Amino acid sequence: MMVAVAEFLTETVARTINEFVDGLQTAAPRLLGGLVFLTIAYAAIRLLTGTLRRTLDSVYAEDQRLVADLGVTIASIFLWFGVALTLLKIFGMGEIAASLGTATGFVALGISYALSNMLADTVAGVYLLRDPDFNPGDEVKADPVTAIELRKTRFRNAEGETVVVANRDVEKKWTKLGTDAADTPE
Repeated sequence: MMVAVAEFLTETVARTINEFVDGLQTAAPRLLGGLVFLTIAYAAIRLLTGTLRRTLDSVYAEDQRLVADLGVTIASIFLWFGVALTLLKIFGMGEIAASLGTATGFVALGISYALSNMLADTVAGVYLLRDPDFNPGDEVKADPVTAIELRKTRFRNAEGETVVVANRDVEKKWTKLGTDAADTPE
């Protein structure tokens, strides 16, 4: 009885090791291909994001660096997500990659709908930061501007209090004082 148990365990261990080695031999080309792809993708993404960073830094002033950071971060997320889906395809999980891509699209649609006001503030903030007629320190119809950020603009009222206004509201109705009507937004 003891011999049969020992023989069974020996055969089971030997079969498991053989199957593991066979699996490694089968998977090795995919793993090597995935490693090569990941190395090339890393270098390409570093090159692309570095180029994008330099381009955005040349377009936006130092005090508007947040816009460049946002652009590079969004581009990096999309690029790495594409790399992850491609890596799944290389490993033979193309159906999972397709399902994941589709599901992510629906999740992104839901998130964008839920965050639509924040996205509107961010887009308006980018426009305000790029607007040469609207800068920190300017006197506007209600209060002087103390800071322009991606989602909100801060004003200082006559009592010295800071008033925070969503950019989507500021962009629609601000009026810069000390200028003629041609300098105000449409």
